[in-house]
Amino acid sequence: MPNIILALRQRWQAWSLPVPLTVGIAAFLLGLATAGGVWLFKQTIGLVRLGAQASGEALRPWLGPGSVLLTPVLGGLLVGLAVHFLLGEERYHGVAGIIEAVALAGGRLRYWRVPLKALLAALSIGSGAAVGPEDPSVQIGAGLGSMAGQRLRLSDEYIRTLVGAGAAAGIAAAFNAPIAGVFFALEILLGDISGVALGFILLAAVASAVLTQSISGPQPAFAVPPYPFRSARELPFYFGLGLLAGLLSAAYIRLLFLLRDGFARWAAPRWLKPAVAGLAVGAAGIVLPQAMGVGYETVEQVLRGEPMSAMFLVALLAAKLILTPTSIGGGFMGGVFAPALFLGAMLGGAYGTLCRDLFPGLGLTPPAFALVGMAAVLGGAIRAPLTAALLAFEMTGDVRIILPLLFAVPISIFLSQQLQPDSVYTVELTRRGIRIERGRDVEVLSMLTVGEVMQKDVEPLRESEELRVALDRMARMRVHGLPVVNDAGELCGMLTLEDVETAHARGIPARKVGDICTRQLVVTYPDETLDMALRRMSERDVGRLPVVDRRDPRRLLGLLRRVDVTRAYNIALARRTALHHQAQEVRLGAVSGTHVEEIRVQPGAPCMGRPVREINWPRGCLIAAVRRGNRILIPRGDTVLLPGDVLTVVAEEEIPAEVRRLCRPEGRLAAEMQSTQQRSAGC
Repeated sequence: MPNIILALRQRWQAWSLPVPLTVGIAAFLLGLATAGGVWLFKQTIGLVRLGAQASGEALRPWLGPGSVLLTPVLGGLLVGLAVHFLLGEERYHGVAGIIEAVALAGGRLRYWRVPLKALLAALSIGSGAAVGPEDPSVQIGAGLGSMAGQRLRLSDEYIRTLVGAGAAAGIAAAFNAPIAGVFFALEILLGDISGVALGFILLAAVASAVLTQSISGPQPAFAVPPYPFRSARELPFYFGLGLLAGLLSAAYIRLLFLLRDGFARWAAPRWLKPAVAGLAVGAAGIVLPQAMGVGYETVEQVLRGEPMSAMFLVALLAAKLILTPTSIGGGFMGGVFAPALFLGAMLGGAYGTLCRDLFPGLGLTPPAFALVGMAAVLGGAIRAPLTAALLAFEMTGDVRIILPLLFAVPISIFLSQQLQPDSVYTVELTRRGIRIERGRDVEVLSMLTVGEVMQKDVEPLRESEELRVALDRMARMRVHGLPVVNDAGELCGMLTLEDVETAHARGIPARKVGDICTRQLVVTYPDETLDMALRRMSERDVGRLPVVDRRDPRRLLGLLRRVDVTRAYNIALARRTALHHQAQEVRLGAVSGTHVEEIRVQPGAPCMGRPVREINWPRGCLIAAVRRGNRILIPRGDTVLLPGDVLTVVAEEEIPAEVRRLCRPEGRLAAEMQSTQQRSAGC
C-alpha cells in the first residue's frame, strides 16, 4: 500500500492529475487494501483462537475446568506487557480517537500504530476477552485512509474524507454490509453528507465489499432465515422492545466507563490489569462459556431460532453486560460494537420468547425480535439510527423486517439519550471538554449549556401579588422582568416592564400580577446549549427566558438573561482556546509520533511560582506551551508557572511520572522530605 501511494503521488505530480481524480483512485485502492487487511485480521483471530483451544485441551487433564481461566489470563498478560512496553498509553479507546482526529486534526492519525493495535486486538479476541472485531476493522481502514491522505499531501478535507472512506470499507469487510459502512462513516465520523465525500466513501465501501465477497463468498455475516412481519398488531411489542433496548444501551455505556474509571484508579501496574480482567472473564466462562469472546456463534443460534430458554438468554445478557466493560476497562484491545449486537440479540430473543408464550395466537417469531433487538441496542449505544437499521437489514436482505427496525431503533435512541446524553464513542471526548457535532468542533456558545450560566436563585413573583408591590421589588432588584408562579409554585407566566407599559397604554385596569403577565411563555432547558437559547431569544425578541424541567415544564429551575449569555461568552472563548490548543496537540502527536499530554499545575506543587529554567525537568521532556486562562504562552526560561496553568508536555516516550509529581502538591511534600533526608545525611 505505501509503495502504491508513493507511485500514485509521483504520477500525480508528473501528470498534474485533478485532485478529485487522485482521491477517487486512492479511495478505490483504499477499499481493496482495507478488505485485505480485515481479512488478515480475521485470520489472525482464528489462529489465536485455535492455539488457545489446543492449549486448553492439552491442560484440561491437569487443571480440569480451571483450564478455561488460563487462556484469558495469559492473553491479558501478553496484551498488557505489549501495551506497556511497545504501544504506550492511548488517549482514547477505539473509534473515539478517530472521531477526535477527524474533528480536530484534519483526519491525521498515528497510522503506523495500526498493525500492532490490530495484532493485540486479535490476541485479545482470540484469548476470550468479551470484545469485538468491528472497531479494530474500522481502525484498520481509517488508518490506511489517513496514511493515504498524508502521503499524497492532500488537504484536511480530503484526508477526512479518506478516513471516512476507510472506516466504511472496514465495516463493509467486517459485516459484508457496504451500505451500513457508508452510513457509519457519515453518521459517526464525518457527521455530514456532501456529494463529493459521499461518492468517495461509496467507492471505497463497494471495492471493499467486492473483494470481501470474492474471498469469503457473498453470504451475509449471519446465515438467518427471512422473518415475516404479519400485521400492525406486532408493533406494540416492538415498541416495548425499543424501550428495553434504550434502557440496556444506556446501562451499557455507563458500565463501560464506570469500570474503566475503576481500573484507572486501581494502583496496580498497568501491564497486570488485563490479566486480572482476563481472570474475571475466565471465571465467568466456566459457567457461561458463550459469554466469552465475540459470541457470534451464539447470536446466530438465536437468529436461527434454536431453542433456548428466556432465563438462559437473560443470564448471557447479564454476563456480557459485565464482562465487556471489564475487558475494556482492564486494558484488552477490541471494540464495543459487536458486544452491543450480542446484548441486543439476547434481549430480543428473551423478550420475543416471553411475548410468544404469553400471546400464542399472534404467531410472534422470537428470532425477529432478536434481530430488531440487535439494531435497537446498537443504535442506542452508538446513536446512529441508519447505520443500525441498515446493518440489520443487510444481514437478512428481507424488506419486511425494515418496518419493525425503523420503529424500535428511534425509540431506543430517544430513551438512551434521555438517560445518557453521550454515545459510547463520545463519552470520553465530552469528559475532556470536547463536544463534537457534525464531525466538527462546535461553535463557541455551543460549548456551554444553559444550566452552567443561568441564575438559580430567582425569586419569582406570585400571580396573586399586588402589582405595585411587584414593581417595587423589581426596582430594588434592578431587573426588567421576573417569572410568575401560581399559589402552587408552578410557573404560569412572565411579567416585564413592557407588559406594564402595554397595559397602561391600553387602559387595562390591573391590580394583580396575574392580570397583565404574559401567559404564552418561551422557555429553555438546563441541558440546552446557549446558542440555541440565544437563537430563541432573538426570534421572539425577548431578553430573558425561564429555565424549566423538561419532564415538568411548570417547574421553574432558574432564569437566563441576555447579560448572563454575554458574561458566559468569555468562558466559552476560554474553552474554545483550550479546544484549539488541544487540536494542535493532536496534530503534533499524529505527525511526529511523540507523546503529548496536558498537565495542570495544582496549588502547592513544586513547580508553582518558579521559572521554567529552574525546574529540574526529566531528560527527553519538553514544555511546549502554557495555557493560562484563554491565553496560550510559549514558555521561556524566565516564565514563572502559576497555579491553574495547563502545561503541554511533549516527550519521545511516555510522559514521565516525574512531570506529574512536579505539578502536584504531594510532589512538594516528597521534595521537602527528600531535602530533609539529604540534610540529615550531611549532618
